[in-house]
Amino acid sequence: MEEIETVKCECCGLKEECTQHYISQVKANFDAKWLCGLCSEAVHDEIFRSKNPPPSAGIQDAVKAHMLFCRKFKSNPAVRVADGMKQILRRRSSDLSSSHSSSPSSSSSSSTSSQVKGSWPGGYSQLVIA
Repeated sequence: MEEIETVKCECCGLKEECTQHYISQVKANFDAKWLCGLCSEAVHDEIFRSKNPPPSAGIQDAVKAHMLFCRKFKSNPAVRVADGMKQILRRRSSDLSSSHSSSPSSSSSSSTSSQVKGSWPGGYSQLVIA
C-alpha cells in the first residue's frame, strides 16, 4: 500500500492527504504545482474560456491567473470559496445562455446569487445558490 502524505494547494492553501502517485499526476498536469480539486477545476475553466491557447502556455497562464485570484481572497476561506463558486457558475451560465440566446427562457437563468449559510461538520460552510 502506498504511503499517504499531506500536501498543500499552491493556490488556496487547502491541505489534503494524498498518495505520492496522485500528487505526481496532479503536478504533471499543472506546471509542477499541486492544486486541490476546486482550484484545478477553476484552472480548467480558465483554459476553456481562453481562445486557442498553446497547450503549455495556456496551463501556465491559467494557473498564474487563478493563483492571483486566490491571493486576493485568502483572508476569509468561506467567502473565498463561495465567491469562486459564484464566479464559476456565472461563467458557465453565461456560456450556456450565449449558446441558447434564441431561447426566451435563457435571459431569466443568467442571474445567479449565492450566500454562505450555516456550517457543516469540520468547519465547512454550506453554499446556497438561489
